[in-house]
Amino acid sequence: MSTDVRSPSFAEEALRLGGKGAEEVRRMGAVDTADDQVEELFAARHRTNASPIHRAVWDAAVTPDQWAAPVPVASPEAEQAMKNSLNVVRQHLVDGTFLDDEGKIAEGVLAELGVAGYWGLLVEKKYGGSGVPFTRFAKFITEMALLDPTVAGLASVHGCIGAVDPVQTFGTEEQKRRWLPELASGRRLSAFALTEPGAGSDLTALRTVAVRDGDEYVVTGEKLFITNVRPGRTIGLVCLIDGKPAVLVVDLPDTETPEFRLKNYGLYALKQCHNHGIVFDGFRVPAANLLEPTDGDGLTIAYHGLNRGRVALCANAAGAMRKMMADMVPWAKFRVTYGEPISKRELVRRRLGHLAGLVVACDALTEWCAALLDAGYRGEMECIIAKIFGSEAQKEAAIELHMKTHGGRAFLHGHLFGDNVHEFLAPCIYEGEGEMLGMAFFKSLVKQHGREFFEPIGRVLAANKIRTPNLMNPAHLWKLKGPMMRYAKWMAGQAFRRGHATLPDLPPNFRTHAEFAARNLRSMANEISATMRKHQLKLADRQCRMSELSSRVQSLVVILATAVYAGRQTDEYTRKAADGICRTLTRQFRGKRATDADLRDLTDLGAALADGHGDFTAGIDPQPVLMPYRA
Repeated sequence: MSTDVRSPSFAEEALRLGGKGAEEVRRMGAVDTADDQVEELFAARHRTNASPIHRAVWDAAVTPDQWAAPVPVASPEAEQAMKNSLNVVRQHLVDGTFLDDEGKIAEGVLAELGVAGYWGLLVEKKYGGSGVPFTRFAKFITEMALLDPTVAGLASVHGCIGAVDPVQTFGTEEQKRRWLPELASGRRLSAFALTEPGAGSDLTALRTVAVRDGDEYVVTGEKLFITNVRPGRTIGLVCLIDGKPAVLVVDLPDTETPEFRLKNYGLYALKQCHNHGIVFDGFRVPAANLLEPTDGDGLTIAYHGLNRGRVALCANAAGAMRKMMADMVPWAKFRVTYGEPISKRELVRRRLGHLAGLVVACDALTEWCAALLDAGYRGEMECIIAKIFGSEAQKEAAIELHMKTHGGRAFLHGHLFGDNVHEFLAPCIYEGEGEMLGMAFFKSLVKQHGREFFEPIGRVLAANKIRTPNLMNPAHLWKLKGPMMRYAKWMAGQAFRRGHATLPDLPPNFRTHAEFAARNLRSMANEISATMRKHQLKLADRQCRMSELSSRVQSLVVILATAVYAGRQTDEYTRKAADGICRTLTRQFRGKRATDADLRDLTDLGAALADGHGDFTAGIDPQPVLMPYRA
């Protein structure tokens, strides 16, 4: 008989003593356990408490090896595969054969991409892939998004959150040899079936079950919003086996059957690819298809692949926003108001300058996070920031910059915005809705601090059935004296703590930005700990405060990552754009208004971009002006 000796976490104690039901406490405990199991997959130096953000906040340490890590390069063969893949898509777009009669990416295009090596970029060479470093793959996603963001996204669906990562990371050698060559060639494209009608952000609400029957599992349940699923494809299926989350790799039959059916629905986003629900009713899967990680369960597998997908979303946003810029400039030159092109107007120039800053920040986050993953870091918090910033930047760019510049024409059929508005907004939901992820980021950030200083307090309160501690009560104070003394010692140390931000060589303006971010990340430790101290067991219900603190930390991280990235760039307009977005984020963090100098620099950058300077839109063919008027 085994005994679960895991101590309840501070979050669990907070929920329980805060009046939450046993079921909610149990589910949060399951999430915490899965998170701990993911941590165990990584070397100690690469876990969350040794990550760049955690060290910057709690250890006041910023080092070049974590914020300016070297970028690995791909082999010549892999570079050729990426070049061939771009050529396939480019040629089909030119020939008008990219989409089929239903408006989906044509099967012939997907097959040709397989021949080019597109679907095997992240698969190890010994299994038929290219073994591209993730840093190079992420940059390539941006390049592909310049042609078509949807097909760029499918590379992430297939290689990051689809079956490739689960099999390559958690599969046995036999499973790898069975599936990876097929996945690398594109003969079997993949998807990841996790979401259910009642299980989205709450992954503990899974209802799809698989019951062992001899050498097979019998699957019953329903999945929803599964991108890239069709008959004949391979999916990673998250289901419950004996009440615990598990992942089965499922080769779907070539046609629907009574046991396997696709559920169709109207979906505005992802219109160029297949997105369906899946209904299983006694569907049989070989027991040999079960992925069994050494530590953990199906949630461990699910969480592992999400980080790569989050970085890919940021990379895709960088490409999509470049397409928006390429669409804005010709229109701004064409559109005349009161006898002058709107490209001469300050507001339009400001939009272009700000858009360039959003693009560079996404480039910076993509490269930084991908390099951390290549170096072996878990990267949970870093990748969450890339996802949130990239998706929110794309939303802002689409609505506030692109749509408003084009005015009413933005809603015409055939217009980049009108045809893709849902594609531009949907990433705010993909891989986790932004604010929910922001709270997950906060939870990861405070986890060690809570365990070290607040969980001991929580255990004392639980043991003595104290719901609301009162330090004016001598009995409470006496019972808490041990953990309170340890926390008091930490607080005293904070007063004398000196940070050590060892930054790479940076131009003066970027050094100023980086030092500002590092200094304020260091100061966030006191503010966050004070919030935990103030709300104690009620912290789990203070979602708005957690979200606000999380957002502040995220802004500082974007500033620091962008400043370090921009310091390595040689293009003057990239540097100006990076300086602009760092200044904007700094003002927002400080609650300050833009100065005349801020606005002038931003509009000057926009004017230069409108005149064709910089390489933000290089290689993009702008769409023609729709319904041109005659003067």
